[in-house]
Amino acid sequence: MTVYFASRGKENTEETARLALARAKEAGIKHIVVASNTGFTARHFIGKDLNVVCVTHHVGFRGPGIDEMGPDTRQELKEAGVSVLTTTHLLANVERAITQKQGGLYVGGIIADTLRMFSQGVKVAVEIAVMALDAGLIPYGEPVVSVGGSGRGADTAVVLVPSHAKTFFETQVLEIICKPRNPRG
Repeated sequence: MTVYFASRGKENTEETARLALARAKEAGIKHIVVASNTGFTARHFIGKDLNVVCVTHHVGFRGPGIDEMGPDTRQELKEAGVSVLTTTHLLANVERAITQKQGGLYVGGIIADTLRMFSQGVKVAVEIAVMALDAGLIPYGEPVVSVGGSGRGADTAVVLVPSHAKTFFETQVLEIICKPRNPRG
């Protein structure tokens, strides 16, 4: 059963983590992919006997050369057995640079906006699962729980079978565990 939060945001992180972990246990899923730029959300998944992959913003997201996750947090997560992936976002790659410079539409933006119709967290959850698969941090063809949010913290969890970026439309969203009821506010 899907849980709907009354609002978006960080205040839902603890419950999102609880629901995601419970569903993973119930379904026998051994892989969790979580969006976390500061380590706050990723810490909710440490020590749970799962393959945890933390996907951060790419370096430069907040400004040229800025890495939002400091080296101490990276080391802490690594020592806890969490894989940290920092790379170009799947749906905001070089096409975004063309749009920003030249105007117009780009495919990744259209896909992102379509997924945002469900919620920002659904968009993030799908995107980071594909990124983790492309990086070889989760196995191909297996369901994973993927956790995203609407800014800081987490408010969305889904069960999906991601496909690689080159076969993105073969990705299967199997379940929405939780999300904000109103994706815009």
